[in-house]
Amino acid sequence: MRSARLGRKGITFSDYVYGGAVLFLFLPLFVLFFYSFNSSKSGTWTGFSLVWYEKLLFESPTLWRALLNSAIIAFGSATAATILGSLAAVGTSRFKFRGRQAVKGLSSMPMILPEIVVGVSLLVFFAGIGLKLGMWTIFIAHTTFNLPFVYLLVDARLEEFDPSVIEAARDLGADEVQTLLKVIVPMALPGIASGFLTAVTLSLEDFVITFFVSGPGSTTLPLYIYSAIRFGVSPVINALSAVMVAGTIALVYPLRNFLKAFAARA
Repeated sequence: MRSARLGRKGITFSDYVYGGAVLFLFLPLFVLFFYSFNSSKSGTWTGFSLVWYEKLLFESPTLWRALLNSAIIAFGSATAATILGSLAAVGTSRFKFRGRQAVKGLSSMPMILPEIVVGVSLLVFFAGIGLKLGMWTIFIAHTTFNLPFVYLLVDARLEEFDPSVIEAARDLGADEVQTLLKVIVPMALPGIASGFLTAVTLSLEDFVITFFVSGPGSTTLPLYIYSAIRFGVSPVINALSAVMVAGTIALVYPLRNFLKAFAARA
C-alpha cells in the first residue's frame, strides 16, 4: 500500500533538488572522464584516443613519484591516526578521569580551525624544534589532522553497543588486553574502518597543510597537480583522475557492503 501511495504521489520537489545536487556534484567527473579520451589537448573534441593513458603509464615518471609519495603518506598517516584515535576513543569511553571532557572537546580543534592556520602552526612548530621539512613532517601533519576524524567515528560506534557485553567478558575471566582485542575492537571495527578510509581520503586530497610542511623531494600528488596546472591542465591529469575515480568506486562499494553486513551482525 505504501508503494502504491508513493507511485501515485509521483516525483516531488525534493526529488528534483536531490537530482540537481547529484548532477552538480558528478557532472565535472563525467566531463573529466570524457576528455581523458580526447585525442588533443584542446577543449574541443577531436576524436577518441588512448594517447593520454599511454603517456600516463610510460611517460610520466614525476607524476608517478608524486602519487607514490601521496600513497605512502596517506596509508602511513591513516594507520597511525587510526591506532591513536581508536585507543583514545576507547580510553575516553571506558574510563573516567580528570580532564576527560577537555580531551573530548580539544579533539575537534583541528577540524574547526582553518587549514591555513593548522599549516602555519605546524610549520612554526617544525622550525622551532629544528625538524627538516620533508616526508616525515608531512606524515606528522597528516596524522595530526586525521586524528579527530578517526576519534569521533570510533567514539560514536563505541557509544552504540551495550557496556554489559564488556562486563560479561570480564566476568568470564578476560583481562584488559583480551577484552580490548576480542570484544571492543571487533564491535568497533566498522567505525575503525570508516575512520581509516576517511583518513586516507583526507590525506590524499590535502593541499593547504601539505604546501606549508613539504620540503625538497616530498612532492605529493596535489602539489604536483598545482604546479602543473599553472602551465595549463594536461589531459594526462584527466587520465590519472579517471583511473583514481574508477579505482575508488571499485574499492569502496564492496567494502561498504561488507561493513554494512558486519555492522548488522555486530
